[in-house]
Amino acid sequence: MTSSLRAGVVIPTVAALKVAISLSGLPELLRNDHQLSSPLTSFSQLQEGLYLFKHGIDPYSGGTFRHSPLLLALFSSVLPTSTLSAAVLWALSDAVAAWALVELWRARQNVSSSTRDGLVALGYLANPYTILPSLALSTSTLENTLLLLAVMFSAKKKAAASLLSLAFLSHLAPPAILIFPPLVLLLLTDPHSHLASPQKLSLNKGKIFPLVLEFLVYAGALTFASTLVAGSWNWIPQTWGTWLTLPDLTPNPGLWWYFFTEMFDHFRPFFLMVFSMHLIIYVAPLCIKFQHDPLFALFILTGVLGIFKAYPTLSDPGLFLSMTAVFPEIFPYLRHPIVTSLLHLHASLLLPLFHHLWLTQGTGNANFFYASTLVFACANGAAVMDSLWAGMRIAIGKNTEDYSIVQE
Repeated sequence: MTSSLRAGVVIPTVAALKVAISLSGLPELLRNDHQLSSPLTSFSQLQEGLYLFKHGIDPYSGGTFRHSPLLLALFSSVLPTSTLSAAVLWALSDAVAAWALVELWRARQNVSSSTRDGLVALGYLANPYTILPSLALSTSTLENTLLLLAVMFSAKKKAAASLLSLAFLSHLAPPAILIFPPLVLLLLTDPHSHLASPQKLSLNKGKIFPLVLEFLVYAGALTFASTLVAGSWNWIPQTWGTWLTLPDLTPNPGLWWYFFTEMFDHFRPFFLMVFSMHLIIYVAPLCIKFQHDPLFALFILTGVLGIFKAYPTLSDPGLFLSMTAVFPEIFPYLRHPIVTSLLHLHASLLLPLFHHLWLTQGTGNANFFYASTLVFACANGAAVMDSLWAGMRIAIGKNTEDYSIVQE
C-alpha cells in the first residue's frame, strides 16, 4: 500500500508542477523550438489548421499542415485549445504515460506494487527529453503516451485496447507500425524477464491472424473516420506521405533533414527509399533474437525509431531512456554507461547552443547544428547498443576466473 501510494503521490505532484510552470512565460519560448516540435507535432501549426478547419477551409490544400484529421476532429469538438487548457491536457498525458510505465514495470516484475514505483514514474516525468517537448505542447508527448498505453495493455493481455492504441498511434506517426510484430508476440507470451534464460519460442501461429485482422479493422475504421473529417483523401499525402517523401526540411534533432537538404534531386528518390527501408530491417532480427522476451525487443526497437525516424523530437529518444527503468536487470552488464551519459550531456549542451548560434545570432550555419545532431545520434546509438549488448550478455552470467567475454 505504501509503495503504491508513492507512485500515486509522485505522478500528480509532478503533473501539477508542470501546469504551474506552464503559467510562466517559459512555454512560449519553447513553442517553436525545432528540437522540441517538428512540422508534424507543432502545436502552433495544429492551431493554424484548426482555425482553417473551423472556417470551412481545407487545411491540407496549402501543403503545410501535417497533422492527422483525427486531431482536427478531437481538438475542434472535445479537447481544449486554449494555452492553459492545453497545458493541463499535456500534463495529464504525461501523468497517464508515467502511470502506464509503472504498470508496465509491475507487469515485468509480476508484482502488484513495488518500492521502485515512484522512481520508475520519475524516470519519465523528470526526464528533460520528455519534459521540454511537453512544455512546448508538442504532440509527440501524446504519441509517447499512446505507445506506452499500447505496450502496457499488451503486457496485461488486453488485446483490443492495445491494438486500438497502436492503430491510433500509427495513424498519427506511421513509423510506429514497426512495433506491431513485437507487440503481437508480447500479447501471445508474457512480459516477464527471460533474458537470463533464453529459450526458443513455441507459438500458436493460429492466434496471430485474428490479432492482425483486428488491428487492420481498427486502422481501417480510423482511416475512414479521418477521410470523413477531411472531406477527401487529400490528407493522406499531406500526413502519411510526409514520412516517405520528406517535403518539409525544417531542422530537427534527426539525421534526415540536412542529408536531403544537400541531396541532388536525381538521387533523392533512391535515398528516400534507402532511409525508409533502413528502419524496417531491424524488426525481424530483433524479434527473432529476443523471441523469448518480446518486451525487450520492443524496447530496443523504440530506441532505434528514436534515432532514425524522419521527423524526431527530443521526446523520441527520451521515451527510450525512460523505459530503461523497466529493465534494471541489464544495468550490471552495461559496458560504457558513463561514456553514454557524457555523450548525452555533451549533446544536450551543443544542441541548443548551435541552434541559437545559427538561427538567432546568425554567427553559425547549418553545419553547426547538424554536427550537434550527429553527436546526439551517437549518444542515442551508444545507449541502444549498450542495452542490446547487456540484454544478450546477461544470459552468460557473471565473469569467472575460468573465462572472459570478448567482442570480436
